[in-house]
Amino acid sequence: MSKQKDKNNMSFIEHLGELRWHLMRSVVAVLLFSVLAFLLPIFDEIFLAVKEPDFPTYRFFCWFSGLMGGNVFCFDAVPIQVMNTKMAGQFQMHLWMSFVSGLILAFPYVFWEIWRFIQPGLHQKEKKSSRGVVFFTTILFLCGVLFGYFIISPLSIQFLGTYQLSAEIANMIDMSNYISLISSVTLATGLLFQLPVVVYFLSKLSVVNPDLLKKYRRHAIVIILSISAIITPPDVTSQVLVTIPVVLLYQLSIFVSRRVIKRAKATNE
Repeated sequence: MSKQKDKNNMSFIEHLGELRWHLMRSVVAVLLFSVLAFLLPIFDEIFLAVKEPDFPTYRFFCWFSGLMGGNVFCFDAVPIQVMNTKMAGQFQMHLWMSFVSGLILAFPYVFWEIWRFIQPGLHQKEKKSSRGVVFFTTILFLCGVLFGYFIISPLSIQFLGTYQLSAEIANMIDMSNYISLISSVTLATGLLFQLPVVVYFLSKLSVVNPDLLKKYRRHAIVIILSISAIITPPDVTSQVLVTIPVVLLYQLSIFVSRRVIKRAKATNE
């Protein structure tokens, strides 16, 4: 209890010092997981696996296509060849892949460290109502990562890999572009899935409320479509696949905001 009071009575400089230690521990966690990922065969088993015809997503769509009485979604191969044109290109990409993997794996701990820094400044009732925020944030992030990896990434690679202006042109994709597509899509969807958590805290701060979210729902859908167009290839299917779950999360955010506002009113009465 005394430690809690000490944290609440810290000066601005002392708070910065406390934040520095939380950030340092977070950086160490990311580095440790990055080293672990560097030692594991992540390139063949995770990144290159997305373009293989036996990838789970391709098998599912082939199975679903068979149920519909056809095989239009069955792929024998993705006709692209990943290539490296720089002397240190493979080593640099190995470092980048390890860092992205370390960031994803360390995300629960990193958010927990940030939450530990924020939590002492909350009132007791706010702490009680915020229980489980680390758990739900982690679940949403991992769901977004898995959605980006198993749905958006393979469909993007399949679309871009099979798109040809002429049969005389072979798709020889630079390794950096290939890795950047998978890592950017995966991280972007992981962050997009944090929408309910963001709305929760904004509602706590009285920045947004359910009526405001409903009023600007159409504007939000346009923004979501724009973001989907940025993080996905230029085909309608991928954009819709990203938009649908985020729109559903927006609806969930309205419910979350309503609960937060309702609890706040009950506390003030």
